[in-house]
Amino acid sequence: MKSVKVSENAYWVGSVDWTIRNFHGNTFKTSMGTTYNAYLLPGEKNVLIDTVAGHASGELFEKIEEHVPLERLDAVVMNHVETDHSGALPALLDRRPGIEVIGTKKCREGLSKHYFREMNFREVKTGDAAEFGKNTLRFIEAPMLHWPDSMFTYLEGDRVLFPNDAFGQHYASGGRFGDEAERCPLMEEAKKYYANILWPFSSLVLKKIEELLESGLEIRTVAPSHGVIWRENPLEIVELYRKWASQETLGKAVIVYETMWGATSEMARVISEGLIEAGAEVKLYDVNRCDLTAVFADMIDAAGWVVGSSTHDNSMLPGIAYFLHLLRGMKPSSRAAAAFGSFGWGGGAVREIEEVLEKTGARVFRPSFSAKYRMNEEEKKKCLEFGKAFAGEIIS
Repeated sequence: MKSVKVSENAYWVGSVDWTIRNFHGNTFKTSMGTTYNAYLLPGEKNVLIDTVAGHASGELFEKIEEHVPLERLDAVVMNHVETDHSGALPALLDRRPGIEVIGTKKCREGLSKHYFREMNFREVKTGDAAEFGKNTLRFIEAPMLHWPDSMFTYLEGDRVLFPNDAFGQHYASGGRFGDEAERCPLMEEAKKYYANILWPFSSLVLKKIEELLESGLEIRTVAPSHGVIWRENPLEIVELYRKWASQETLGKAVIVYETMWGATSEMARVISEGLIEAGAEVKLYDVNRCDLTAVFADMIDAAGWVVGSSTHDNSMLPGIAYFLHLLRGMKPSSRAAAAFGSFGWGGGAVREIEEVLEKTGARVFRPSFSAKYRMNEEEKKKCLEFGKAFAGEIIS
């Protein structure tokens, strides 16, 4: 794949990874692959914005050299330390010793601890600018979006925003631009990306968006470091981020459960029927038969969550415990939540689920629903009513 022109003075020189299926260890399932986007500004002074994962350094260098010999690069802007963006930096430093590396103070610290190399480093902060021949770059610190070192870079003239891990998606495709992609899967991947990476930082996302919109910077193109480049209606993705960060919800419930012998799964189905009869939209997931990346994307605009588990050794099952551990890290707000589950001679799972849900900040609906062994007909009726009653908590 060749380099692609992004604007008058910028070219995409990144790499498409069609086959990757796990990211951030094993917590993010990348069912549609991803891209590692880097951008070249060739001219009198040649600047690279971000690099790629280390295994793709050869592809990066080939694309750069379509425009300029690697040895003539003057600077590389590092918007983020994480190795899917900085992994090719050591190889670049080997080929181009002394190249100026530009980033935040935290970026400098992070690169030093990742690669243990001396660098010709220039620290920048919000409001700073750098001129490279005809191209002027402005820098905007974006700490905790999603690491402390994160930064946005803005190319004046072309009016391109390079926001690194903001506004991206894990989405491999033959086209580099959003208007070349199939819209439904693209927007679903954008939502997954926000839910699984940036949701915990929603308050900071809102502040940064307001800062961007109030800065007076005209944004013609948004060029993130994963997925497609937004050139048609580029602020659409910004507005979607504002919606997600504002914790806006629908009259929707997401049911997530784990079962041993089917009693808890039966409860989940009956609760879903009650919710549907009461007018709520429902998504139902067996935690051991689903992609949690997709579950969290569904949860981000759901007003209610219903979590269930069978009891084992007076506790919830391990799959639902892992799910709740991840959910706590998302730092959600303004949700109603409920717990349910089956037990044998002793309970415990439902109580534990309620405790964790409360720690997420959710408003826990009580009384919860539980049944010994399997439900009889009377208990099924109560379970159905439990679903209907919870619908009343999420439908305004």
